[in-house]
Amino acid sequence: MRCGARAGCRTARAERSIVIRTAGVLRYRDGVFHAGRAAFVNTSTLSSSRRSWPVFLAFLRLGVTSFGGPIAHLGYFRDEFVTRRRWLSERGYADLVGLCQFLPGPASSQVGMAIGLARAGYAGMLAAWLGFTLPSALAMILFALGIQASGPPLAAGALHGLKIVSVAVIAQAVWGMARSLCPDARRVTMMAAAACVALSVPAAWMQIAVIAAAGIAGLAALPQPPRTAHEPLPIAVSRRAGALWLAAFAALLAGLPLAASALHSTALAMIDAFFRTGALVFGGGHVVLPLLQAAVVSPGWVGGSTFLAGYGAAQAVPGPLFTFAAFLGASLRIAPTGWLGGAVALLAIFAPSFLLVAGTVPFWEQLRRSARMQAALAGVNAAVVGLLLAALYQPVWTGTILSPRDFGAALVAFVALTFWRVPPWTVVIVASIAGWLAGI
Repeated sequence: MRCGARAGCRTARAERSIVIRTAGVLRYRDGVFHAGRAAFVNTSTLSSSRRSWPVFLAFLRLGVTSFGGPIAHLGYFRDEFVTRRRWLSERGYADLVGLCQFLPGPASSQVGMAIGLARAGYAGMLAAWLGFTLPSALAMILFALGIQASGPPLAAGALHGLKIVSVAVIAQAVWGMARSLCPDARRVTMMAAAACVALSVPAAWMQIAVIAAAGIAGLAALPQPPRTAHEPLPIAVSRRAGALWLAAFAALLAGLPLAASALHSTALAMIDAFFRTGALVFGGGHVVLPLLQAAVVSPGWVGGSTFLAGYGAAQAVPGPLFTFAAFLGASLRIAPTGWLGGAVALLAIFAPSFLLVAGTVPFWEQLRRSARMQAALAGVNAAVVGLLLAALYQPVWTGTILSPRDFGAALVAFVALTFWRVPPWTVVIVASIAGWLAGI
């Protein structure tokens, strides 16, 4: 389209607009995406704060009600934003899910960020994350403070009950992920090899090395999937802006450990530990457990029993499982701790997702057409199942199953979760009360 007059062109350039590229899929009009070639959201007439407020409220409701883990969250998002609100088309939503499954970090939270970015720009991205994360983060910090305030006699039995639940939850995650991500002998072998290496050398750097090696092995040994047609994502971020976000991600990933070492700062070391976990965990959800365990339990920042109890409690709250970081930050034996520690840990573990989602959008079209990249990612996914299997044995199983009664309780919880489909929060409450009453 050409401007009729030079002044008109200058006026058009002066307007602050966000272009949503949809190639015939969506057009933003009157607060809804409609079919069309392209859409322009004019931010000169509708302020960013006004557009982001409905995003915050929508995700806040989901943050209070979305139980069931990452897969369930994606279903809630589809019902809310595709079916009910019509903010996205079915294909547009599927493409956002595909992008976030490709990235390290919590996939469901990243999909929420991407929806907020499409709806209201960067302010909407922040609003979506804050609304979805705030309820469970507050609950986890309060739980950490409650453990510290209650005496050991009151908490010991309930905490052990929560630890037993964590055994069942992680076993269920390994079971389900192995069936989905390791469907053939090659990927089962990669999973087993990753578990053996992680158990033999229980260090954070070795887990990163295992993930990298699995990507190379997947590229070399796994079949490349056929190429399929795709439509552009319903978000527009310039390549220059995307490159800047990715550069910031790389700078923080490399610079935080150097700064912590040079300044001898435990606070920076803590921020680096949570940032690195959020940046390198593939598969999201329960896969974060081994990386966080190596990051905070191995150096003695959080006790092993407290770690597992918090992880068990995290199954009873709605929203993203990564808010477990808020519990750990509030439970730290080093400064910062309490409310400040919980907030810092939460921001640090989610910061990579902000940078990666905003930075990857401009390059996603090229990346998802790469069959080699998909083969490498399949190898990485098999390895993260192995890392989770290793974490199930050490420290979860060895630190929790101390008697035949413990094994029986864990087995009952596993059967209830896996085969009877009992909601996790119900199992958590029953196990914690039973543990406290029985003095397990």
